[in-house]
Amino acid sequence: MTLSASEIERYARHLVLREIGGPGQARLAAARVLVIGAGGLGSPLLQYLAAAGIGGIGLIDDDVVSLSNLQRQVIHGTGDIGKPKTNSVAAALERLNPHVRYEPHETRLTAKNARELVRGYDIVADGSDNFDTRYAVSDACFYEKKPLITAALGVFDGSLTTIRAHERRPDGSLNPTYRCLFPTPPPPGAVPACAEAGVLGALAGVIGSLMAIEVVREIVGFGEGLVGRLLMVDTRSMRFETVSYGWDEHNPLSGERARSVE
Repeated sequence: MTLSASEIERYARHLVLREIGGPGQARLAAARVLVIGAGGLGSPLLQYLAAAGIGGIGLIDDDVVSLSNLQRQVIHGTGDIGKPKTNSVAAALERLNPHVRYEPHETRLTAKNARELVRGYDIVADGSDNFDTRYAVSDACFYEKKPLITAALGVFDGSLTTIRAHERRPDGSLNPTYRCLFPTPPPPGAVPACAEAGVLGALAGVIGSLMAIEVVREIVGFGEGLVGRLLMVDTRSMRFETVSYGWDEHNPLSGERARSVE
């Protein structure tokens, strides 16, 4: 890959990083990343992926911009109210970086279409706000052998991890699946929706930005990632903690009695 003069200037702060440099920037330009949701997490994630020079960015979202979104979904503006989020994102990314190839999917990801949607991408970043989508996309990534960065928001807290369940650790043991970490979704109503409980707006920016860092790190291949580790952020006490988790022999995807969950 040969960078133009304007691209060299645009990505100058990456190019001088020993961990990225020219080869790393080339890998970013060649990468195709699928983002699930242009909400609180997807908004900063999409912006930083585009700014970083990710060559192909896909987005799955079937929602329209509403006034109540704007407290945290910073990729959209007041003038976008009522527009499909895929359209609002298209305009925002074009303003930010015209070198990015944007691919909108104005649909809802389900267990039926998930594998087809993730198949054409190198890595998936899930910023969805419901458990059905999280399980559907994580299962699809396992079957399609795609790395997955997945995050969630609470009221004042958030979490983030990376799933490479189709691969093994250096010692030959299996990497954990999303279902190893969360075997089953919580009972209906156990976790209140954002509209009911609220969410600290800037928290979405923190977790979404951390997702972007993890995507870039996974593509370029530097540092210690979050495979088998769950990063938890509590903004009330300003604490960042990481807990380790491992493969569960009872998980239905790669467990000893693995069965299809499709």
